[in-house]
Amino acid sequence: MEKRKRIVVIGGSAAGPKAAAKARRIDNDAEVIILQKDGDLSMASCGYPYYVGGCFDDRNMLLCTPAGVVRNPQFYLNAKDIDAQVHTEVTAIDRERRMLSFRRTITGETGEITYDKLIIATGSVPRMPPVPGAGLDGITTLQSMGDADFLRKVADEGKIKKAVVIGGGLIGIETCEALQLAGIEITVIELLPQLLTFLDWEMAKLVENHVKAKGANVITDNGIAEFLGEKGKLTGVKLQNGTELPCELAVVAIGVVPNTKLAREAGLKIGETGGILVDGYMQTSDPDIYAVGDCVEITNRITGKKVLAPLGDLANLQGRVAGENAASGNCVTFPGTIQTGICKVFEYAAGSTGLSESNARRLGYGDIITVINASPDKPGFMEGKLLVTKLVADRKTGSILGAQCVGPGNVNRQIAQWAVAIQGRLTVEDFVNADLPYAPPFSLAIDHGLAAAHILQNKMKGRMKGISCREVMEKVKGGDKPFLLDVRQPDEFEQMRLGLGETLMPLGALRKRLHEMPPDKEKEIICYCKISLRGYEAALVLEANGWKNVKVMEGGVMAWPFPREK
Repeated sequence: MEKRKRIVVIGGSAAGPKAAAKARRIDNDAEVIILQKDGDLSMASCGYPYYVGGCFDDRNMLLCTPAGVVRNPQFYLNAKDIDAQVHTEVTAIDRERRMLSFRRTITGETGEITYDKLIIATGSVPRMPPVPGAGLDGITTLQSMGDADFLRKVADEGKIKKAVVIGGGLIGIETCEALQLAGIEITVIELLPQLLTFLDWEMAKLVENHVKAKGANVITDNGIAEFLGEKGKLTGVKLQNGTELPCELAVVAIGVVPNTKLAREAGLKIGETGGILVDGYMQTSDPDIYAVGDCVEITNRITGKKVLAPLGDLANLQGRVAGENAASGNCVTFPGTIQTGICKVFEYAAGSTGLSESNARRLGYGDIITVINASPDKPGFMEGKLLVTKLVADRKTGSILGAQCVGPGNVNRQIAQWAVAIQGRLTVEDFVNADLPYAPPFSLAIDHGLAAAHILQNKMKGRMKGISCREVMEKVKGGDKPFLLDVRQPDEFEQMRLGLGETLMPLGALRKRLHEMPPDKEKEIICYCKISLRGYEAALVLEANGWKNVKVMEGGVMAWPFPREK
């Protein structure tokens, strides 16, 4: 009788179980084994903040199939004929013998198991700030089910009044919301000048303003110098500028690093970013070993450079590829990432795909063009909500390089559209006539994303000279202040205005009041309105009447990230 192929998977979070399940579907005769250090399997780790925040109460929902069945060892055995062994830590990989050494974490029992094909899915470990006091009770991450259980208990008990979240990335912001909803006074501390570094500054500032409006505190451009405590318990944090903040809880969310210990010790090649080196088949430097998930580095499909992309959706996609290849030989590939992501921020969402302007410039894309569009996601009579989108494109080729979108509207739809456009290598000209689904309950007749492409097309053809809110503020603070023209209605102006010495002149009255405009036809004039659609039309009127230096403030008042007079 022919020996059954044995496929062993190390790691039981996201990528590992997906690889095991795909291997089983491809080869029904193979012996498939998962070795998982923790007691849970196939955890929906991206759901941890929402469990902590009380969006649902049953922790088993983080472990369930869509049909509500908990993915435990019995489930894997009965439903998939996969031997999932929990509380089992792999301690070494002997590549020559194709043998794994393991230890049962509860009993201490040790043993060995052979493999024909091995899939490493060891995930990542959280970064911790190298500062005094890091071992105090009350400091945690949100990386594991245990962390989620601890923070949910904190939220339910209601004893802790003040907490800090260290790190303003995806997990930090989601944790901020979860704990703030529990009535805890939250301060988010970010070392960099902005939250959510996948966004450009002006987009991140809109998110920061929303976080503050929901009652949380935000401190940027500052980091942790020391955790303060008494009798082994956290009592506060000291910042790098000397400020001390009292708190009883600190959640560290400053990123993760690939867990490559086993791979390194086994002599597998590690990539330039610190993740396990794999090819398109998710195969390591050993042809019998694959690696997937947070522990590997992958290719950025836009730049061709290697990156770390510890995201749950990518882990599942990689696991699917590795499982098929381990079962049937290398036949499918994983092409890499354009680093698409999204997070919920109270009533906002913030998403991005591809390259931000700052990353594009850092990577040497010198000739790029950007635009910001603010408009609702659907008509006002269908209770449309605001979206602010920033597009990044190559000026010469028109290739779309990146998109960012924030606001209370349907951000997910916008980012999904742009992600497919970027992966399809579409240009701005390709996208401006995209045939997208339209009905008033779902979209504007010209979808928000299409409108952004139209604005960028106008800008690329020289029909509109755009200027960002950030550039406007720099000019206002400079010596040669431009003429700021607000073309909204008086009631809009009274409700909300910038307070920068702007001139109010409604669009409908502009042609009759041209004599009130600067007599110097070379004077820089910046037009805007609520979202700058009327601002664009005003600019066209002024240019038609001889003014030569007219710009449109992109996104208008709704994209203004700075304090307003009203």
